Amino acid sequence: MGASFPENGLPLWGCALDAFIRIQWNIDVMSAAPLAPLAISIGDPSGIGPDVALAAWLRRDELSLPPFALLADPQQLAARARHLGLEVQIEVIPTTSAASDVFAHALPVLPLNNTLTDSVGKPLPENAAGIIEAIERAVELTLKGEASAVVTCPISKKPLYEAGFRHPGHTEFLAELASQHMGKPVTPVMMLAGPQLRAVPVTIHIPLAGVPVRLNTADIIEVSRITAAELKERFGIPAPRLAISGLNPHAGEGGGAMGEEDDAIILPAIEALRRAGIDARGPLPADTMFHASARATYDAAVCMYHDQALIPAKALAFDETVNVTLGLPFIRTSPDHGTAFDIAGKGIARADSLVAAIRLARQLAENAANGNA
Repeated sequence: MGASFPENGLPLWGCALDAFIRIQWNIDVMSAAPLAPLAISIGDPSGIGPDVALAAWLRRDELSLPPFALLADPQQLAARARHLGLEVQIEVIPTTSAASDVFAHALPVLPLNNTLTDSVGKPLPENAAGIIEAIERAVELTLKGEASAVVTCPISKKPLYEAGFRHPGHTEFLAELASQHMGKPVTPVMMLAGPQLRAVPVTIHIPLAGVPVRLNTADIIEVSRITAAELKERFGIPAPRLAISGLNPHAGEGGGAMGEEDDAIILPAIEALRRAGIDARGPLPADTMFHASARATYDAAVCMYHDQALIPAKALAFDETVNVTLGLPFIRTSPDHGTAFDIAGKGIARADSLVAAIRLARQLAENAANGNA
């Protein structure tokens, strides 16, 4: 079901979000001093990023959302609000600290130096500079401690590529920014975190035909190690359990009858993880890993390629799943959907996933503030 915008301007989302906000994420949150606001990058302004950001702020009181500052073009945002028929007071703020003061009555916006055109549903290469600036500044603010976490609205690669952007996706770009800050390479790990499943792909944005070529034991070990560490340190799971998928049907059928990668590449990684004290089992046939009884036996599924991880995550909870980037020196979450140009500006985009990303970012930040990350 899509959303509708009645006369009072408040979106009606159905019951999915209200049920989701009661889900426990298995994160032990202790009381802490007030945190800095979240920094949210607007994403591609031609998509539904502005729609869901506006909708989330309109439900701030109902959902007890934490303060956030939106990195955006206030003129473009105001234009989208008018297009949607929403009455939203937008207030330009000089610093993230001001977001907490105005959040109750106005949507706090840190204005970009680059303007954004409100070309609803039609991505423009000329918006690329502003899209990239929003991401870079959100990361910078978080690394400086002026924001507690980064939440990114979706981007589209095509208009960015047309403007010269050369990163495969959001995750890889964030990793480069983190590497520049750290002065050394950073390994980004994508996690899809939902109320019923956490799934992590070892390979991400590469063609399926390239997976057997790129897959290697060292990467499986590194991705699994980072996943286990962050489950313990940021998600508050004392002894994380990892389920490692196979690559081929039936995890190779044993002896390489359906492919050699499972025994030759994946199994040695699992053995190394066990020697390091990590609870890892597999390689497991992917077709039997994701039913309810199987999910009860592990805390995260480590999968070999993009769709092997994302299909079950989205099938189980499309509107409530959050994209979390592990392995970075800052917290980053994102709604687990794309720009959805076809429904931008129509008032039917659901804010559930963005709200879930905001809430999870806040929870992880609270854990970090209390010394758990």
